[in-house]
Amino acid sequence: MSDLHLDNNVLVALQDVMEDEYPVLLDTFLADSDERLRSLQHALQAADAQALRLAAHSFKGSCSNMGAPLLAGLCKQLEEAARREQLDAAPGLIEQVEREFAIVRILFRAERQRYR
Repeated sequence: MSDLHLDNNVLVALQDVMEDEYPVLLDTFLADSDERLRSLQHALQAADAQALRLAAHSFKGSCSNMGAPLLAGLCKQLEEAARREQLDAAPGLIEQVEREFAIVRILFRAERQRYR
């Protein structure tokens, strides 16, 4: 299942580059992602398509860099909806992003446990 949600090749490359700091990277991504989810919700509540687009774009890049392709893809869909100012699609997309992140969070926490 984790192969669907995380790209192991990316994780191996990150481990090679980050070495002992790899667990810190995982922790930082998880904390940063919680903040990004809040930003998505705030932009939606404010009906601010530009802020939503920027938040989704930023989250997409972070997810892509961390090897979470499904999550990155959902963020891309949300970014595109915001770019077209289709805010009616945003609640459902944000819900999908949150659900996928919940899975990614579990997988990254498990990954993090390997380095305790």
